[in-house]
Order: sequence, then structure tokens, then C-alpha cells
Amino acid sequence: MKIDEQVELLVGLDGRKMSKSYGNTIPLWENNKKTQKSVNKIITNLKEPGEPKQPDESPLFEIYKAFATPSETTEFTQMLAEGLAWGEAKKLLAAKINAELAEPRERYAALTANPAQIEEILQAGAAKARKEARVLLDEVRDAVGIRALK
Repeated sequence: MKIDEQVELLVGLDGRKMSKSYGNTIPLWENNKKTQKSVNKIITNLKEPGEPKQPDESPLFEIYKAFATPSETTEFTQMLAEGLAWGEAKKLLAAKINAELAEPRERYAALTANPAQIEEILQAGAAKARKEARVLLDEVRDAVGIRALK
């Protein structure tokens, strides 16, 4: 997933900075149902379905924009202006997040289900790093005049 450089700060479910300490986050590694449940907590106003809505009326739009392409964002803005119900907008957002994260969630689940594989990857990386660090450390020692006693 690529983070849009236009998005400097992702707002939370309540419109403040998204933070675990505020309790206003959307857990990314959870299942689709839990994502929808979190998205349903996003604060919206009391405008009825059919009433035009503006993007700045709810944090929902900013979160959607972080996961959407510019053309999808334009389309979503138009749908809000045409009176898209907040409940439907939340369903669209949850579907967008779930679609975007489906593959990474599968990989995450596979890795966490097999800790031995994670350990193998970490050990292989450590061995590679030690090998490269040894060469550099030997060059540094030689450059500063620290040589092994024989």
C-alpha cells in the first residue's frame, strides 16, 4: 500500500488525530467485520439521506481519501453532494479499506501463524548483516591502526 503524500495526518474516527491513546483508530489487521464496526463509529452530522453533504462535515471523507484514487475521491465527493446516506458512505469506506488490505492481511495472518518462518527470516537477515558488518569493521580497524596481535 502506498501512502498518498497529500495526506500528512490521518484523522481519527472522532475528527482528532488518529491515535491509539485516543481510542479513535481503525485496526488494520482485524477482519472485515471489525473494520466495518470501527468505521461505523466515525462521527457524522444528522443530515438525512438525500440531503447534500460536504466532505468537511465528517472525518469519513478524509479517511476515504487516504485509501482512494483521485478519481474515486471525486466520485465519492459527488455522491455525498447528491445526498449519499452516511450509513452507505460508511459501508463504502469499510469496503474500500477491506479491499485495500485483503492481501496484506492474508500475508500477516500467514506469518503470524508460523513464528518459525519469521525466526528463519530474522536469522538469515542477521547472518547477512554480520557478514557485511565484519568486512566493514575490519576495514575500519585497519584504517585506524588496530590490528590483531600475532
